[in-house]
Amino acid sequence: MSVTTTLPFEDSRRLTGANLFFASTGAVLEVVADVVDDGLLDEWRSRVARARGRLGWERSDTVARVHRPGSRDLSRPSSSLAFAAPCDQLFVATEVNEWALCSALLERDPGRWGFLQEALHQAALEDADDRHSVIPPVLEESAAFARFERLAAAEKRPRLQSLIAAAKARDLPYVLDDTLLTLGTGAGGADFPLEDLPAVRDVPWTTLHGIPTALVTGSNGKTTSVRLLAACSRAHGWHVAYSSTDGVTFDAELIDAGDYSGPAGGRMALRERRAQAAILETARGGILRRGIAVSEAQVALVTNVSSDHFGEYGIFDLDGLADVKLSVASVIRPGGLLVLNADDSLLRVKVGGLVERYGRCPFLGWFALDADDGFLVEHRSRGGSTCGVRNDRLYLFHNSLEHDLGSIASMPLTVDGSAVYNIANLAGAALGAVALGIPASVVASVFARFGSKPSDNLGRMMRFDIGGVRVVLDYAHNADGLRGLLRVAEHLRGGVGRMGLLLGHAGNRRNAEIEELARVAAQFHPDLVVVKENDGQLRGREQGEVPRIIRAALLRAGLPESALPLKMTEVDAARCALEWAQPGDVLALLVHSAAARAEVLALLEGEAGG
Repeated sequence: MSVTTTLPFEDSRRLTGANLFFASTGAVLEVVADVVDDGLLDEWRSRVARARGRLGWERSDTVARVHRPGSRDLSRPSSSLAFAAPCDQLFVATEVNEWALCSALLERDPGRWGFLQEALHQAALEDADDRHSVIPPVLEESAAFARFERLAAAEKRPRLQSLIAAAKARDLPYVLDDTLLTLGTGAGGADFPLEDLPAVRDVPWTTLHGIPTALVTGSNGKTTSVRLLAACSRAHGWHVAYSSTDGVTFDAELIDAGDYSGPAGGRMALRERRAQAAILETARGGILRRGIAVSEAQVALVTNVSSDHFGEYGIFDLDGLADVKLSVASVIRPGGLLVLNADDSLLRVKVGGLVERYGRCPFLGWFALDADDGFLVEHRSRGGSTCGVRNDRLYLFHNSLEHDLGSIASMPLTVDGSAVYNIANLAGAALGAVALGIPASVVASVFARFGSKPSDNLGRMMRFDIGGVRVVLDYAHNADGLRGLLRVAEHLRGGVGRMGLLLGHAGNRRNAEIEELARVAAQFHPDLVVVKENDGQLRGREQGEVPRIIRAALLRAGLPESALPLKMTEVDAARCALEWAQPGDVLALLVHSAAARAEVLALLEGEAGG
């Protein structure tokens, strides 16, 4: 439902897959206002329970998340209430959630909330394709329940429920959206329009199967890890479909460009009929907005958790963000592996809550920069899988066998071992690959060459030599990512020459996050920072607002105004840096728009060729 400014909630949405709250479909309502206390939450819950009982939905607990800012927390109070609902009843589930909150508010304070029924009605009219078909919302309970029954009867799809139950009974993965049910995945899948679903007996079940599937999430390193796993899959002889922030790709063929790190990209990859394996980037936003696209996966990898995207969808801190990332654990099939970064202390702590959240915890694989970290040693002693560095070599332990994957410095992705974050990406990808069934020897051979060509990892750690100027093109988009990139730039500079970089940020970040990015840049004492507007990423900000915040923070950090030119496009910013650079200098070009990156790459390749 569209939300108007008069309604007491900011977002009401369907959850079409496993999600932050539970491992099934359902509905969530977010209230970002100081209107929910424990008493109101109880009334909200009890109304949901009564409505679910009236509709005959399987009983399950509602899940509430409440964020109450502390004295130093500038975020707003936020409450979310989610509950599971049948996959063919999600529109009515959102109506139930909205009614339950509004009804509880009205009962508590009729004078303040007496307008809610009319506001709900107006919102329903605004959201409807046909205003005459709208069944007006009502807050009186018996009338509301009668309305829900009419809506549920119209939405119900008995054949859909039967087909999904039959797929689960056959241990068969499936993919579902608003128009299509896919039974099986990749080369073993078949599509059925929701408007013309077959009976269970008419499905060719013996021809359907799943394909090896991995999910990759985290704050940094997702796309690189996806590409590493895809390269390992191809080297193993599989045709692979994979989705990422750059698009959906089948082997070397780009199927569709764009940010496909959400459920739409996952579904597109899993429905690629030529695919024998699938690697799916699974970003925070997609998990929170709609849930996870696939019903099951063999592997899920969480690269790390760092400050980013706070203030969206009820997530205001690292603790909540870690919960979002760990949602991928809910779809790992029995015997599969959840791969986690042991150097991330929050992941070590939060993984212990998975049983409470989802009723089970999958097998765990831990990676770290130190293969002999006590945590990894203990995990190995219990037969668990690990990967880490010992004596400058990457060691993998899996199925009671240890494998030497090669010298870290010889792996191109590490830039002579200076790209520490890529060492972590390699270690996590190694665990993910062998859990998919790829031999360790194949993994080692891929790691020995991946990253030697700029095209291996488009937009990430792409290196060029332009007349003695060493250039790194990258996507670093938060403080941790920038810190890692600039350490590589320092290594490449080797104490000689100057350092220049481009710096911008997306408009949907909080001012504090934007300023932190600038502070990290300043810590490396760059000789030039071209402050830029990120193409196409205003996201609610005024033109030039984010660059002004960055520039002011850099000035406060002590950088001279003469070292901070301002450019309003990413391509102009890259040109400015290249014109400034001299032989011996290092440039870190942070480019975030795909169109701008293509233009900058053409510029760099032209210069290198010249």
